[in-house]
Amino acid sequence: MASAKLVEKIRKDFTDYLRRDNLRATDQRYEVLNAVLETEGHFGAEDLFVKMKNQGKKVSRATVYNTLELLFKLGVVSRHKVGNVFVYERASGRAHHDHLICVNCGSIIEFVSNEIEKIQDEICKKYKFKPIRHTHQIYGLCAKCTEKEK
Repeated sequence: MASAKLVEKIRKDFTDYLRRDNLRATDQRYEVLNAVLETEGHFGAEDLFVKMKNQGKKVSRATVYNTLELLFKLGVVSRHKVGNVFVYERASGRAHHDHLICVNCGSIIEFVSNEIEKIQDEICKKYKFKPIRHTHQIYGLCAKCTEKEK
């Protein structure tokens, strides 16, 4: 779970974003925001919807999907394509990391590589490119799925 100070900042930024884009600040959108901030690790939109329904939250599937899109645009969550669906994770307040994504079972392994970060910085410097953000995802087969193929 995110710290209280971070939650307060994210809620303010979300409110400002909704106002700026003339979107309604509904209780259901804030319920989705709260559920995201309470969720650790990776999750699918459908998983979040089912979790919220099981907790008795009165939120529609469309609201979950649409709010996740807003949170992605705001930078609160990041998303990764796994098969034909997106997998989300809270981005705000988390250390940068990259992913190994199994195309067979959908497992996601997080890793940090200072060498990759250094190379990316050197490339940006070489091309006088100012990076804002990036994601690095390697798609392949995890150890379990590779073993099953033998």
